[in-house]
Amino acid sequence: MTFDVEQTIRRRKSVRSYVKRPLSAYDKEILTKLMDEAAFSPPPFDGKVRMRLLEIKDGSDTEHLGTYGVIRGATAFVGVAAKNGDNAPESVGYTFEKFVLSATAEGFGTCWLAGTFNRAQFSGAMDLEEEIFPIVCPIGYPKEKTTLVNSAFRKFSDSDHRKEWSELFFEGSFGNPLTKERAGEYAFPLEMLRLAPSAANRQPWRIVFKEGIFHFYREENPKSKYTYDLQRLDVGIGACHFHLAAEDRSLAGRFERLTETGVSAPENMKYLFSWVI
Repeated sequence: MTFDVEQTIRRRKSVRSYVKRPLSAYDKEILTKLMDEAAFSPPPFDGKVRMRLLEIKDGSDTEHLGTYGVIRGATAFVGVAAKNGDNAPESVGYTFEKFVLSATAEGFGTCWLAGTFNRAQFSGAMDLEEEIFPIVCPIGYPKEKTTLVNSAFRKFSDSDHRKEWSELFFEGSFGNPLTKERAGEYAFPLEMLRLAPSAANRQPWRIVFKEGIFHFYREENPKSKYTYDLQRLDVGIGACHFHLAAEDRSLAGRFERLTETGVSAPENMKYLFSWVI
């Protein structure tokens, strides 16, 4: 999986309007290869994540097929499911974002859908077996002209805005912001993480750098209405950006789930895993 990490992350955006044209046989082969490549992820993101290309039959009402009118013109979707386990949400977020970025680099349009799709309409095609099914994503050829629907969603979710470094990254303890100068060569992976997409653009990831280790936390959202934790999925997405950027700059390290971090965290901050340099 080779692509320009920074360029692709900065170029990726949610596409809600597509050219209403079936995927070519060649493009389906490319997407299948990308899904296979993305499936191999490092611990703790090695949960059994499964992706399936779901094509819409000719003549189907693609404007409203399980997406409440949010997606226009798509003729194919990728369904994402995973064995329910301790790290399932993070695994889904990490693994599928690898696919999304590689698909973006190939010129395909994508859009993460979690709360705006009808699971009942897609579940049958996924053949679920004791799995969570948190994500469906349209895949196809983006319309060049931005539609009112896409513009409205971007404005509503404030998609183009990201929190400042001082709100997301800390050194030693929460409340002590980590500067780019102190982050050194890891300023790049952290910046790529900061640009990651998240549900409703909540950006729930918080990172504490302490004694050579980056500890990843999630900010809990007590108002969440989902049966699975979208914030954990979002942190998985951010970790994917961080990891790909670290690899891009040849920064050696590994993800681990530690038993103790030595960090005193606020009650609403929940530890997930760490990057050990």
